[in-house]
Amino acid sequence: MTDRIYNVAIDGPAGAGKSTVARRAAAELGFVYVDTGAIYRAVALAVLDRKVDSTNEAAVASLLKDTNVKLQWEQGVQHLLLNGVDVTDRLRSPEVSDASSRVSAFSAVRRFLLETQREVARQQSVIMDGRDIGTVVLPEAQVKIYLTASAVTRAERRCKELREKGLEAHYEDVLRDIEERDYRDMHRALAPLRQAEDAVLLDTSALTLAQSIEETVRIIREKLAL
Repeated sequence: MTDRIYNVAIDGPAGAGKSTVARRAAAELGFVYVDTGAIYRAVALAVLDRKVDSTNEAAVASLLKDTNVKLQWEQGVQHLLLNGVDVTDRLRSPEVSDASSRVSAFSAVRRFLLETQREVARQQSVIMDGRDIGTVVLPEAQVKIYLTASAVTRAERRCKELREKGLEAHYEDVLRDIEERDYRDMHRALAPLRQAEDAVLLDTSALTLAQSIEETVRIIREKLAL
């Protein structure tokens, strides 16, 4: 590994496995993994905890004045601090996911968090995943990957993930939520989810997790000549 700073952007729809794949690929390559979805989820959690209407942009924007979101890493693992409290373990519930999809469409929220994401990428080699990393957050990233899978596959994976965490999950509800979130993410006016023109498409529907990670690492190594 050289001293040069590399930025890898991984975008894709909800439940595509971006976080897991990006985290494991970063560990293998010696990069820092940045889960931007967790940053938006932290804002969504603040909205829920304070009982603010997640569909009211003005109310959410007002809440941001008293909201502090900070990323830190402990033994290579990203932790999210919301107003000084580690809320990492509270960010993956269906309620937070739904609220996150809503508040992330607000320009005030995206402006609030944009510089936080870019500053991390300026300081170290990162693999950053989200919805608009390659198109908006890090448009100059040396490697861009659009990681996706069918809605059915993503719903099955999300149910398994939730159940393993002891959370209740009904396949039909999860599939509907994923399809609704896909629509919202792809049709929002600001920074909609889309594949960057120079991104490599990676469909993991027929791949195991290990194969998805292996293919992601292969693409990154090939693009960066590592």
